Amino acid sequence: MRSFLNRSCFFLLLLIPVQGLLSQNLINTLTVRNGELLDGEWKIIVDPYENGYFNYRWQPFDAENHPSRSAYFMDSKANSPSDLIEYSFDSSKSLMVPGDWNTQMPQLYYYEGTVWYRKTFDFLQKDNERAFLYFGAVNYKAEVYLNGQKLGTHVGGFTPFYFEITGIANAGSNSLVVKVDNKRLREGVPTLNTDWWNYGGITRSVKLVTTPMSFIEDFQIKLESASTKDISGAIQYSPEFPDEEVFVQIPELKIKLKLKTDDNGLASFKIASKQLELWSPENPKRYQVTLSCRGDILTDSIGFRTIRTEGKQVLLNDKPIFLKGICIHEEYAIDGGGRVKNASQSELLLKWAKELGCNFVRLAHYPHNRDIILLAEKMGILVWAEVPVYWTIDWTNEATYLNAENQFTEIISRDKNRASVIIWSLANETPVSEARNIFLGKLAKHVRSLDNTRLLSAAMEKHDKPENRNISVVQDPLADIVDLVSFNQYTGWYGSTPERCAEISWEIPYNKPVFISEFGGSAKQGMHGDKNQRFTEEYQEYLFEETLKMIDKIDGVCGLSPWILVDFRSPRRVLPGIQDDFNRKGLISSEGNKKKAFYVLKKYYEAKSK
Repeated sequence: MRSFLNRSCFFLLLLIPVQGLLSQNLINTLTVRNGELLDGEWKIIVDPYENGYFNYRWQPFDAENHPSRSAYFMDSKANSPSDLIEYSFDSSKSLMVPGDWNTQMPQLYYYEGTVWYRKTFDFLQKDNERAFLYFGAVNYKAEVYLNGQKLGTHVGGFTPFYFEITGIANAGSNSLVVKVDNKRLREGVPTLNTDWWNYGGITRSVKLVTTPMSFIEDFQIKLESASTKDISGAIQYSPEFPDEEVFVQIPELKIKLKLKTDDNGLASFKIASKQLELWSPENPKRYQVTLSCRGDILTDSIGFRTIRTEGKQVLLNDKPIFLKGICIHEEYAIDGGGRVKNASQSELLLKWAKELGCNFVRLAHYPHNRDIILLAEKMGILVWAEVPVYWTIDWTNEATYLNAENQFTEIISRDKNRASVIIWSLANETPVSEARNIFLGKLAKHVRSLDNTRLLSAAMEKHDKPENRNISVVQDPLADIVDLVSFNQYTGWYGSTPERCAEISWEIPYNKPVFISEFGGSAKQGMHGDKNQRFTEEYQEYLFEETLKMIDKIDGVCGLSPWILVDFRSPRRVLPGIQDDFNRKGLISSEGNKKKAFYVLKKYYEAKSK
């Protein structure tokens, strides 16, 4: 291995082990590669009885033993015995991708079930290329077919997946069909009961990506130490190509390295640069990093920072930081609402967070789109990311656990190079039980095995002390596993009034940072009255004032993320004239108007900055 080093800087280049740095058996560079977007208008067929998937004896058409081996929806020109002449993509309605079906078509507002999507595209593959179909996310179960051939199935509504179509795609016209099923399942992740809208559809972009026959499949570049400014990296080239030359360049730091792959196609390095500027909310500096091998070239913008805890402090780049946060759902507030569809909608949410004074956002309760992660990195906003292990999922079901594990694998694989992401969260408000403790303990080990460079947490719950209800206790076996003791609490809203906040003291028996991951109360924007009248802006304002006073008295608090930035849809919130299918705990209304509590939190964060 040789290095090409600029004499104006001091560098140290070493081989390092790469175990645990890169995800197993995943081609993760498809995320950062450009491709042909297949977004736009897709033809759809709504299929509540799943007639396109099962015959009248409830046998799947694509089963191994079925003579047809493909559903009749695969191609509108198909003429197999399983066809039903009532159905045709060509004469059907359309939906826009990315997007949810609930807000695009009134009759699908409450719909949970199957919708078939079809997109036709032209393609001419070169002899020395491989081709992949990459999906940003499909909620919840996707079964994907190309030209009548089933490519595979993906389960999980918020993480990316792909299928290779080399040798399957036609030279010319192609028909891509996706069976999308958003039915809630007891064994699913999330499970049957949630407090957000179950948006169905192809909710994130779809792209056609081509690569060389052999190519860079994965990489991770990160900061090892804020004091020595050591950068380490691992690059996975196609495994069947050992002893290949891999080049790593960071032009602004005058770094140019020449590495060699080992017998498994892996190349690794460790190097120090005194010129390196560390990424932080005050200075969200990113560097262009270019990787190349045998003509395959990848470029990414990467920020370098460290995150760790020490006692009851969170240290960013070895310096204490107070996390001034807010929770966000991946829902757009205006123009009809619905699932966030593009980068500009994500940017508006983060601009509101910045206006509030935030340096941190909790992206609840599932992995959000890649745009918001990249924008947060660019804008200097730290991120808490989580998977929907939410409330009471099926703790004893092995398939449920593997589903949660896979969702974590996919989101860590996508975002492991993002400086903005500092916390992986295991779960939200899960009741303590032996089965739950085993499930989450196993999940924590999996996450740490994939990425030990970030903090681990979970949104736990508080409880009143039986012998003294004026003492709130946070005690959970999960707190022994995580790095941050995070908990949700709604003193002053559920079962009490804001005055209750002044009566409460806290017992949190851990020498770890304490983070309040949720608090708040509902208010309909424009509804005014006495500060003790529920659902008024004045009540929410008063609740925030009293809660913030209470939080300031809790020992070891390193930050907070009140619930929530913007009102969002939830089928649990049906109070006519006030909720109307919206959780109204937002500091901003579903029309984009700020409530009085917005300015209470803004003032609090401004004081924290002084």
